[in-house]
Amino acid sequence: MADALNVISTSLLRNLSDKLYEKRKNAALEIEGIVRQLAAAGDHDKITAVINLLTTEFTYSPQANHRKGGLIGLAAATVGLSTEAAQHLEQIVPPVLNSFSDQDSRVRYYACEALYNIAKVVRGDFIIFFNQIFDALCKLSADSDANVQSAAHLLDRLVKDIVTESDQFSIEEFIPLLRERMNVLNPFVRQFLVGWITVLDSVPDIDMLGFLPDFLDGLFNMLSDSSHEIRQQADSALSEFLQEIKNSPSVDYGRMAEILVQRADSPDEFTRLTAITWINEFVKLGGDQLVPYYADILGAILPCISDKEEKIRVVARETNEELRAIKADPAEGFDVEAILSIARRQLSSEWEATRIEALQWISTLLNRHRPEVLCYLNDIFDTLLKALSDKSDEVVLLVLEIHACIAKDQLHFRQLVVFLVHNFRVDNTLLEKRGALIIRRLCVLLDAERVYRELSMILEGEADLDFASTMVQALNLILLTSSELAGLRDLLKQSLTNATGKDLFVSLYASWCHSPMAIISLCLLAQAYQHASAVIRSLGEEDINVKFLVQLDKLIRLLETPIFAYLRLQVRQ
Repeated sequence: MADALNVISTSLLRNLSDKLYEKRKNAALEIEGIVRQLAAAGDHDKITAVINLLTTEFTYSPQANHRKGGLIGLAAATVGLSTEAAQHLEQIVPPVLNSFSDQDSRVRYYACEALYNIAKVVRGDFIIFFNQIFDALCKLSADSDANVQSAAHLLDRLVKDIVTESDQFSIEEFIPLLRERMNVLNPFVRQFLVGWITVLDSVPDIDMLGFLPDFLDGLFNMLSDSSHEIRQQADSALSEFLQEIKNSPSVDYGRMAEILVQRADSPDEFTRLTAITWINEFVKLGGDQLVPYYADILGAILPCISDKEEKIRVVARETNEELRAIKADPAEGFDVEAILSIARRQLSSEWEATRIEALQWISTLLNRHRPEVLCYLNDIFDTLLKALSDKSDEVVLLVLEIHACIAKDQLHFRQLVVFLVHNFRVDNTLLEKRGALIIRRLCVLLDAERVYRELSMILEGEADLDFASTMVQALNLILLTSSELAGLRDLLKQSLTNATGKDLFVSLYASWCHSPMAIISLCLLAQAYQHASAVIRSLGEEDINVKFLVQLDKLIRLLETPIFAYLRLQVRQ
């Protein structure tokens, strides 16, 4: 300090801490001249002493005017040093940065002004302090004082200019700081951050795209900001990055896909639309890189297919079709189990369109990777059975197609029919409302004779006689009235002359005995009139109750339908 006092007068120091700005400014100009003379003489020891004096006695002083004077003095010293300022920056910059957090807003303002003047002198040499300066500017962008904000904005513009022209800037050192700040909610800070991202991305030598996964989530977070301007700025930055992705030969799709999947579930409509749009492009561009993420992507797409916003629905459907068109191999990392798990989960969706697409995926996987799907059949079988109770007929028909595809081999066919009968047993509503639809469709998909033979075999040993009777009555009505079973009826009509028809009649007979009216109609259909007569005579021994009379009424009505026209003709003859 003694060396400094030898070159700086007491009156100068007194003026540097004066409450009047003009006196502080004139004192700073004197310091600039003194430092310039010392620099010309090469006396850097005295320069160091002067800077230490300004730092310890002024910038760290408890008196606000001293701190203001110290800041303007450090800036003046830097101007005086001119081209030789770089070697003293380690002394000059830290106390200025420290003043950015001063409680006095005027001190913070002068700190911005001081660093601005310092930066104009040293330009790229102060890049070594960039992270600290960026961090300080980030906080000052949200300063409570408008004048400080304005000063910080001017400093920010200068720092951007310096960074864009510097070859010493390290993006690798900067990204961790940027990533840490991206979750800040303050609107001024968000504008500050997007501004920097945009500027750095415009510099050809800085590869911001390579670090996009580090701050992509933060940009998406800004899409739901209450400020229209911030949403617009974030969207603009994202659009630019998406265009760069399309033009880049090397992109880390995986890490970004994870972020997009989460954002596709955002409560904010614009965020969902942007996320699903990005996913759409990724599916087109990502290729093999995205194979491990197909399940997660599908989990994001399926709910969006039923989104309330039409634009989102359109993009989601397109993406879904593109994803399904890609024929990935399990050997290449395609996880059949994970896809099935997502599809199974979406079968519980409240939206019909989503449930339908989930079923389409299960169907696609069955067609392409049947062995792998059958390995995980136990995981999805119960869910598929429950889906038969879906309120949508389209869903039920798709489920039946999948069941039919699974039941191509005898083991799974038997399992399907057993579980189906079980479901009808425990859920009378299912049998009542959907029984006909389910049985008729299965007969089309799996061969009517095969289905009826299997059902008859199971019902023959049914312990619950009331259920067995109800089930047989339902099957009998379907047999007699459904166009899909016309071939089966024709075969039964030939049972007296055709061995196959006779065998079918016999296979149905035992279970049809659970219902008197069913067995009578079966005998009449097969033209086994004598046996039908015997059954009718035996009914005299039965208790006549309401159920009996209802069934009898149904039988009489059936005899008047076109199905039994041949019977009525035979009677008249």
